[in-house]
Amino acid sequence: MITPQAIPAHSHSPWPRYGLVLLLCLLVTALTAPFRDTLELANAVMLFLLVVFLVALKLGRGPAVFAAFLGVALFDFFLVPPHFTFAVSDGVYLITFAVMLAVGLLTTQLTTSLRDESRRVRQHEHETRELYELARTLTGASTLPQVEEAVATYAAHQRCSVRCFWLRDTAGLAQYPLELVERHLLQMCIDRQQPVLGDAEAGPVPLYLPLQAPMGLRGVLAVYPAAAGVELPQRQALFETLASLLAIAVERLHYVEVAQRTEIEINDEKLRSSILSALSHDLRTPLAALLGMADALAASPLPPAAQESARLIRDQAGAMHRLMSNLLDMARLQAGKLQLRLEWQLLEDVVATSLQLMKPALAAHTLRLELAPDMPLLRFDAVLLERVLCNLLENAAKYAPAGSRITVRTYVADGQGCLAVVDQGPGIAPGQVERLFALFERGEAESSTPGVGLGLGISKAIAEAHGGSLSLESAPPQGTCAVLRLPLGTPPQIITEDDHDRA
Repeated sequence: MITPQAIPAHSHSPWPRYGLVLLLCLLVTALTAPFRDTLELANAVMLFLLVVFLVALKLGRGPAVFAAFLGVALFDFFLVPPHFTFAVSDGVYLITFAVMLAVGLLTTQLTTSLRDESRRVRQHEHETRELYELARTLTGASTLPQVEEAVATYAAHQRCSVRCFWLRDTAGLAQYPLELVERHLLQMCIDRQQPVLGDAEAGPVPLYLPLQAPMGLRGVLAVYPAAAGVELPQRQALFETLASLLAIAVERLHYVEVAQRTEIEINDEKLRSSILSALSHDLRTPLAALLGMADALAASPLPPAAQESARLIRDQAGAMHRLMSNLLDMARLQAGKLQLRLEWQLLEDVVATSLQLMKPALAAHTLRLELAPDMPLLRFDAVLLERVLCNLLENAAKYAPAGSRITVRTYVADGQGCLAVVDQGPGIAPGQVERLFALFERGEAESSTPGVGLGLGISKAIAEAHGGSLSLESAPPQGTCAVLRLPLGTPPQIITEDDHDRA
């Protein structure tokens, strides 16, 4: 901070100070001249050197040099015989004059250097204290406007004004109404990540400083001189420190916001999982009973209209039962309580069981099986893998048009056992694939197709729990191919009765 007390004295008009030097030297001469016959001249020299020291300490370098030369002249003219002339009767006095002048100039140099250094130390201490106060203010700031206000207040004390330009999440400069030159300078500062000086022809030179935080660039701080005589290049180090404090404060606010948002999301997820787990657990038993009664009702001899109603009741009860099963599986997966019962089994058995369970949902489609005859045994949890295949088949049946073909294929590729479900539906845009694996995400936010967006997310979690993966791919010319991949492993050797006989 530049205060009036901190402005060097030589920034004002010098003539009053030189007049004061002349008055002091004449005063010393007037005090010593009446005693020139009895006073040791060395004592008079000490008085003149004392004046030089005091002038250098209080008035600066220029007046002190003037006092040194003026003191030598007055000492020679009034005190050294012959008096009232600059002639010297004894050459020894020339040495006295030289020593007196050298000591005066050396005293001036040392005193003014010490004075300037002391002023710089006080100035640095004051700036450090101001920066400390700013850092404490920024630490207590909880919003971005509070941070900007604190920085603007500090800059006003420095006789400057500031403006903050923030970067968007995409690392581009946010939209600000700016002139072309200033926008170019801001972009240059961002690209180089170094301070950039503005155009001197347009007026006071502004300074653009990158707000470089530990985790990345946050924006640019523009500093504009608000008063004449403020030279920003000479004070660049101070404003670079200001930019560092500002960048760290902004990054702290960002991560505080991220932490708060994450905590809210975690609490929401815990609450949602608890509610879904409770609901799905309590509803699963009555739904299983309802499904059994619907199956019995559909199998009983009834009139055609009642038979059709019973079939529809059975299908809807089955859909609700699968939904509740998905909800319960999701809650178990998120709680880490899903236990895998891994056994070496044939993938074809899971395909057959799943197709039987999904027979009502697949009734309107043509089914095609392409099962590899030499498919090896795979180690998996049959119940959970049935759930995955049922979810994939249900999605294919829901989104593919009636009468279209759904293909179930098993094969080995890249050291993995693969199970693919291919439909002829509308397909999925490449940018939407990852989003669909999130829980409660659907292909269309508003759709008449039933579902809550759990099937793919749960299926992917089950596949990853087996050490495999689940992916969605385009199926030319149109449609979607969902591929479940499981590690092959080393299945156990099967010993048949013929092997026993040969043994």
